[in-house]
Amino acid sequence: MSMMMACWKQNEFRDEACRKEIQDFFDCSSRAQEARKMRSIQESLGQSESLSPHKMTKLLQRFPNKSHLI
Repeated sequence: MSMMMACWKQNEFRDEACRKEIQDFFDCSSRAQEARKMRSIQESLGQSESLSPHKMTKLLQRFPNKSHLI
């Protein structure tokens, strides 16, 4: 997106001069949208990656549950 904006600024916001940058941006955004859809489908089907025991232990050590006394 920054490449497209920089091109627009250099070419006084003319789309014709920045056609390649605009197309690259649309291609990138469509790939990102497809990736989000696939990730959502995988999560809904329970196919998302789970954390390894080592990673889970590290996270629990970094963010422990603190007990509260009443």
